[in-house]
Amino acid sequence: MPEPINAPSACAGAFLFSSTGAVAVAELPLRRNSFALLITRRFAGRGLLLSVLLACACRPLPPADLTVINGADPGSIDPLLVSGIEELRAVLPLFEGLARPDPVTGQAIPALAENWHVSADGLTYTFQLRTNAVWSTGEPIRADDVLYSWRRVLEPTNSCQYAALLFPVRGAEDFLLGRTKDFASVAVRAHRERTVEVTLANPCPWFLDLCAFQTLAVVPQSAIERHGDAWTMRHPPFSGPYELVFWRLNDRIRLQRNERHWDAANTHSRVVDLLSVALPTTALNLYLSGRADVIWDKPLVPAELLPELEARPDYHTFPMLGSYFVRLNVTRPALADPRVRRAFALTVDKARLVRRHAPACEPADHLVPPASANYFRGEGQRRDPELARQLLAQAGFPGGKGFPKLSYLCDSSGGGGARLHERVAVELQETWRQELGVEIEIRQMEKQVYLLAQRQLDYDFSRSSWIGDYNDPNTFLDLFTSANGNNRTGWKNAEFDRLMAASQQVTDGPQRRELLQRAEKLLVWDEVPVIPLWFEAGFTLYDAKKWAGIHGNLLDVHPLNSIKRVN
Repeated sequence: MPEPINAPSACAGAFLFSSTGAVAVAELPLRRNSFALLITRRFAGRGLLLSVLLACACRPLPPADLTVINGADPGSIDPLLVSGIEELRAVLPLFEGLARPDPVTGQAIPALAENWHVSADGLTYTFQLRTNAVWSTGEPIRADDVLYSWRRVLEPTNSCQYAALLFPVRGAEDFLLGRTKDFASVAVRAHRERTVEVTLANPCPWFLDLCAFQTLAVVPQSAIERHGDAWTMRHPPFSGPYELVFWRLNDRIRLQRNERHWDAANTHSRVVDLLSVALPTTALNLYLSGRADVIWDKPLVPAELLPELEARPDYHTFPMLGSYFVRLNVTRPALADPRVRRAFALTVDKARLVRRHAPACEPADHLVPPASANYFRGEGQRRDPELARQLLAQAGFPGGKGFPKLSYLCDSSGGGGARLHERVAVELQETWRQELGVEIEIRQMEKQVYLLAQRQLDYDFSRSSWIGDYNDPNTFLDLFTSANGNNRTGWKNAEFDRLMAASQQVTDGPQRRELLQRAEKLLVWDEVPVIPLWFEAGFTLYDAKKWAGIHGNLLDVHPLNSIKRVN
């Protein structure tokens, strides 16, 4: 449990972990009469870095203007590395891109670029940077900073999981995959100091939304080159509406308003705390006692109290683009056969799962949520235990005989006291035992360790979820193309890749919908590297009489700078 918000802080310590980096000691300015030391030390023979952040204050920690329960600790605040929702929320106020999400709709609106022009053929985007776009240190943000930031995303050695966001740009995919070595082959150009020109391979209606996503935010080249992997903890220049004051693991990330930001006048809360809380009972107690103002995620409130909370005026729900599903590691010999994967999918009673564990959500037989634009459902997964048993027998495991014991990976922190992920795992475990005669053990890990295991394909089955990065089926289906760093299943299918590539080359609505429909059928019915369970419903807990600027939207994105106290 984090310390109370208003507790004195004579001396506090925290531990930050990174897998790479150089030994360093840095002084981080916090506030008057305070300082912090970031001490990084490599463990011999383990390839790990232990960074100890020692924050010493000569007076009590002043309360924040806005305190948000953010969930489990982020693994990073480097836009290149983040992928989890807790990380993305921490990055959004610190680093800004050419565009940013509108707090009401979630769609792209001007940010560092004050305007843009799109050519008649939809291929060339010309962005004009603001004359008052500067780093938090006062230096101007230039077009070359955009090029550096995007090149960093595409550098093959950086292994950015979200690098595919730039694939609509002509030459970007070839550069990432090493087919070309010269970044000049990527169609991103800087003209003078404040003009960025981008040429796409094909029209991409959601390209501006990509420019608003955290991965494509502008980052400081000089700080990164000087400090390497430790750069985010060395008080670098920030391009967003907030600066980092400090980050204490298992406690909080404290932000303060970037007074040099071009829109500082409309950044309403001067100091913001993002609390690292995984247990729903702790999160709800902090909120009800007034020590936290907002809870973003439904798993961060006790499931048994949801019926009572739903009747409260501070409980807010809304449609969103989110899917909860199971990944299957197809590199495991037992799961390499599509018939086996289909058998597991065909036994799941998704309606019962939703009734028991996610009553506000909708059972999912597809991966793409129905609220997605430009979407038409085709054939999806259905429940057919008899067909499942037939397929498993055809694969050589009649009645489950001879099938190896596999495991189901889930994060222990995500469901906290509500134990949502574990409870779903237990029900799937029992279903597969009864219907298929196979034994699955449950394997729980702390959130960041779980994510690492998933990325490294160190699992058999893994609980997963995805919130759309923009409003189009592509944000869900493109995840499972062969080159996408967020695939995390080991599944590669040339026909699926071809269908997805073709869908991005046509502008005709019906033709594109047909291509996407065929691709999704291949994913969820024929090949089944994923088992969709339900479509998420958005949730926030806050008092609308006290706070304004929080809006439910399909992307579940809530910029901190727009939130303000109303009394």
